[in-house]
Amino acid sequence: MRTTAAQGLGFAGLMLSGAIFGFFYAWVCSTMWGLDAADPRVAIAAMQAMNASVRNAVFAPAFFGTPFVLLAAGAAAWLASKPGAALAFGLGGLAYLAGGLFLTMAVNVPMNEALAQLAIPANVDEASAIWQGYSPRWQLFNTLRTVVSAGALAAAGLGLFLLGRPARR
Repeated sequence: MRTTAAQGLGFAGLMLSGAIFGFFYAWVCSTMWGLDAADPRVAIAAMQAMNASVRNAVFAPAFFGTPFVLLAAGAAAWLASKPGAALAFGLGGLAYLAGGLFLTMAVNVPMNEALAQLAIPANVDEASAIWQGYSPRWQLFNTLRTVVSAGALAAAGLGLFLLGRPARR
């Protein structure tokens, strides 16, 4: 019974961490490259629109729920006498909490909010200066949270694998 609860929570953690990793990864390998290649006035407007739209009920479970589901899976695995799985889930949850959720709230969100307050300049050079002040730093921190999210996803997969292994004797 306890192993079943850990497996269910572990699977949910795997799905959520996979969703948030994929979300951050898409920004790394396509979205920001496309915006960087666009007219900076278009890039600013598009980023403002995307940031305004991301606050929704579809995004929230993966962004906010991932660390807590992974930590709950770790607790359930511990109660099921699966310490290796508990450690994997717990480390994944803590890593995402610090390097995904908190990092985003401390760096990317304030940058997004500052960009949202700006009027888009008509002059392309002014817009370019704004975009060049925003994009490289935003991408650096997005890459960090992507790597951490990949680690959380790997930890969730490892936790599920370890749940299925027989106990050592």
